[in-house]
Amino acid sequence: MTKKQTRLILYPVMILITLVVVFPFLWMLMLSFKSSGEILSDPLAFPTSLNLENFANALNTLNFPQLYANTFLICAASLIFELAITFLSSFALARLEFPVPKVRTLIYSFLILGLSVSPFILLFPVYKINVFFGLRGKLALVLPYVATSISFNTLLLVGYLKALPPEIDEAAIIDGCNVWDLMLRVTLPMAKPVIATIVIFNVLYIWNEFPFASVMLRDAADYTLSMGTSFFKGTYTVDYGGIVATSVMIIIPELIFYGIFQKNIVDGMTAGAVKG
Repeated sequence: MTKKQTRLILYPVMILITLVVVFPFLWMLMLSFKSSGEILSDPLAFPTSLNLENFANALNTLNFPQLYANTFLICAASLIFELAITFLSSFALARLEFPVPKVRTLIYSFLILGLSVSPFILLFPVYKINVFFGLRGKLALVLPYVATSISFNTLLLVGYLKALPPEIDEAAIIDGCNVWDLMLRVTLPMAKPVIATIVIFNVLYIWNEFPFASVMLRDAADYTLSMGTSFFKGTYTVDYGGIVATSVMIIIPELIFYGIFQKNIVDGMTAGAVKG
């Protein structure tokens, strides 16, 4: 099969996949300009006018600056803790020598085992642990986010750090580097692509995460963006227009963030997976 024939087959397939992926967002954007009655009566119809009432209602109902600030603070705190923990452990697993090699394998297998367990299965145990230790508010979210990210971060970091040439470590040690200098001044700068990938994936996860937030947060002052949509659901009524408009305002910053750092995601995943 020639390259031209391959392109004739692949391009329509790619266009179809793109339409399938983009359609939900375009549909949600269309719904955000319709009233709740129109959404229920004919959800697939185009809006009759460019009605911004849902967005005005969402801005009046929710304190978006506070929601954005809470989400950003939780993201930043979670990333600082999880990167510090997983980079140190991954460096030890990938670059240091163990007297018993099986110990390295056991530790790595234990850390990776978390990928086989859905974090949402752990909602009740994590809630009970938070209650036992008296953790409330934002801290009750930060620690679970850190714990549930360790397996994924370790998978990417260990694979990437193993691919770095060992001669770099040997040269640094000959020049007088101790373990901390080797880790922070030599290895850390070279791990920027995979660290960028980890940051992006974790930010997107925390930005959208709802189950943990809905269980752990009790004070409205601590609510994150994902919790904002719950304000439009009452005991007997649901403001679908407000929910959709709020969802659009939550997703747009994500799309911008993802678009800016898309290259980092591809580079980091490739470096951590193929070379590892």
